[in-house]
Amino acid sequence: MTAHFPIAPKQKLQRAHGVLNISAQQDSGGVSRLKNLRQQGSYRAIFPRTISGNVEAVIINTAGGVTGGDNFSTTAVAHENAGLSLTTQAAERIYRAPDKTAGLMKTSLSVQKDAQMYWLPQETILFDGSRLERRLDVDLHANAKFLMVEPLVFGREASGETLRSGALNDRVCIAIDAQPIYLDRIKLDGDIASQLGRTAIANGARAMANIVMVDPNAKPLLDQVRALLPACAGASLLGDTTLFVRILAADSFVLRTAIVPILTLLTNNAVPKNWRL
Repeated sequence: MTAHFPIAPKQKLQRAHGVLNISAQQDSGGVSRLKNLRQQGSYRAIFPRTISGNVEAVIINTAGGVTGGDNFSTTAVAHENAGLSLTTQAAERIYRAPDKTAGLMKTSLSVQKDAQMYWLPQETILFDGSRLERRLDVDLHANAKFLMVEPLVFGREASGETLRSGALNDRVCIAIDAQPIYLDRIKLDGDIASQLGRTAIANGARAMANIVMVDPNAKPLLDQVRALLPACAGASLLGDTTLFVRILAADSFVLRTAIVPILTLLTNNAVPKNWRL
């Protein structure tokens, strides 16, 4: 007699999830201190030091990267008069997705009256076959200061890792008192290598970064920033208080070489140490 066993359903792959909620406030002595911290799953934060009046937090993804179906969320608040600087321990790696499901990364930042926040993650590296949906929402008080950089690297050809295809849906929104002042969207799908090769898109560049500064001192810094830019970059003002920089580069090394002097200028030499390692 032949035994018949039921066919086991296809098992779902284990997915990584991470949640990080962090806030800073100013104490009675006028010093910025950590107010709240919640970390769950594969997200952690360490606090190496306070720099230039900011609480510095370094975000760590203990999963080692992001792939299809992973879900990561960050919420950060700089309360009134406080300073908060956020960076990542290393470059975030977006690995090949096993199917059409994208990895999700959502970040919400809030900067209250007379507060300051630096959002300075290191590079996000997209590997061949990766799929990523990413959203950054920033809500600023009219008297707040904010600086961000978002570096993207499309593969690492120097290591033999070439990005040919994948999907990227990336959206950034910065608002002052709920009124958007900056919207940026990148949507690439399919043959990304071919799309990056087009003159009007990236002209063959394999790395890029956007830098945005919202600060009353933004306008006087424009000429100094332009003096630091490589040939494949530009800087402009979106109003008197919003400075925008876009950089294209051949690879991540060239990109970082261009970014660090600009961040050094815009942070008054308070770039997180991770950026210099």
